Amino acid sequence: MLTELRIRNFAIIEEIGLEFAEGFTVFTGETGAGKSILVDAVDLLVGGRASTDLIRAGAEEAEVSGVFSLAAGGPVSGFLREQDLIGSGENELILRRILSRAGKNRVHVNGRPAPLNVLQALRGLLVDIHGQHEHQSLFKPVVQLDLLDEFGGLADARTDYAAAFDAWRRLDTRLAERRSALAGRQAREDLLRYQVEEMTGANLHAGEDRELERERLLLSQGRRLAELVQAAYGPLYEEEPSILQGLGSLAGSLKELAAIDNEMTEDRDRFAEALAQLTDLAQRLRAYRDKLEFDPERLDKVEERLDLVHRLVKKYGGSLEEVIRRGEQAKRDLQELESGDDALKDLSKQMTDAREKAVKLAQGLSRKRAKAAGELEKRLERGLKELRMEHARVRIAVGQGAGADGPQLTSTGSDHVEFLFSSNLGEAPQPLAKIASGGELSRVMLAMKTVLAEQDRVPVLVFDEVDAGIGGAVSEVVGKRLRDLSGHGHQVFCITHLAPIAAQAQRHFAVTKSAKGGRTVTQVEQLGKAERVEEVARMLGGEKITPTVRSTAAEMLKQK
Repeated sequence: MLTELRIRNFAIIEEIGLEFAEGFTVFTGETGAGKSILVDAVDLLVGGRASTDLIRAGAEEAEVSGVFSLAAGGPVSGFLREQDLIGSGENELILRRILSRAGKNRVHVNGRPAPLNVLQALRGLLVDIHGQHEHQSLFKPVVQLDLLDEFGGLADARTDYAAAFDAWRRLDTRLAERRSALAGRQAREDLLRYQVEEMTGANLHAGEDRELERERLLLSQGRRLAELVQAAYGPLYEEEPSILQGLGSLAGSLKELAAIDNEMTEDRDRFAEALAQLTDLAQRLRAYRDKLEFDPERLDKVEERLDLVHRLVKKYGGSLEEVIRRGEQAKRDLQELESGDDALKDLSKQMTDAREKAVKLAQGLSRKRAKAAGELEKRLERGLKELRMEHARVRIAVGQGAGADGPQLTSTGSDHVEFLFSSNLGEAPQPLAKIASGGELSRVMLAMKTVLAEQDRVPVLVFDEVDAGIGGAVSEVVGKRLRDLSGHGHQVFCITHLAPIAAQAQRHFAVTKSAKGGRTVTQVEQLGKAERVEEVARMLGGEKITPTVRSTAAEMLKQK
């Protein structure tokens, strides 16, 4: 529940601090005193719209903070633990939101900076605000559908269906794309077959271009290379006497020299190493010379192959490896196209199976909605009778849309839901949008909200003048209904202009405005017993409060 609310420089509020308790609390005051500003402040705490227009004139920042006491193990505590914003065993939540004219709006949760979406997630989880403006939302079929599902506890069934619906739509989209692709299959198939024959038919292998460039060099320059090799190899090894023969004759002298004088050992070894390297060089030159070719025909073939490689690289990719990769991909694409009919049949079957699953879940959801609709009709009619609408009838029509191939599926199922209402005996129920009386619509709204509130576990409920258009004895019943609602695990706040409703509250705050330093300032004060009598009397009698009116107010407060 909300235990503290502090507001600074917000609209016409300069600074106030309020403390609350559980149960039913009302706020009353003259029109324009600033009652709805309190609702706006709470709305801001749970991610409501922020605007610099909400900052008090002359101030640079507005600040709203609230302290909430949380139920252990409740959904709010679980959500905050998931976000690492509250520790195990903690049961207090402090929300703080600061608006700045400079645009640097800030959010703090338990003293730590947090993103706005954390606050927005708490709307409907921690606080539910029901304003008079919500009446029009009841006219929307999507809202009526959501209310029915909420009452019926169909969240899990809707989640299961939504997953099946999404799976079917994805497969349906893939099937349409595949059919579109196969529509131009012949042209695509011809192109791919040509590309496969051109790229893979060339039997390319990685690094072949470098090998061919090397071979062309050896073939085209073979004669000159042979001359150069022979000019080195002949004197070194082949001619008589050769350089290696001459050097070899020195080995014995150096070996004997080192045997006599140890200081020459290193020089002997260096000579032996040099002789070995020269011998190895001679062998390498001979091997190089032996592989040199003077084959014009082979050179022509190498040139022709290189031309083919260069043409394919220029046409299909920046490298030989890219051409090979694209050739393999084209081959796979061609195989897929050639087996497209089988793949299309398989995908079509998957799509049909997915739709059948979605239809089955939609029909199950529809049956559950029909059952929930019957129960909700009874609950609403009972609630409306308590609100002095004895002849009110509520009908919730649940119908399925039909398509060419069965039920017409949407993201919420196959149903369209419409709330129908009749307030007078003998009149056929009509859509809510045709209800002429604002008072009747307010009572339908209140009955709906209170019935649903008994179902859910949202701890804080705020009603902002949902009693519009209600008067007389009905207002006392409305007050009792709100008071009873606070006994179902909810903390209920209500802004009202009706004395019978105010009289039913367990706590009563008066909202007034006055001039201070040439500025309008809103003040909020919790009323004691005597002060409540005066405020209820004011609501009953207006500016002139007679002893009779005051007595009536006191009697109303005693009867709660």
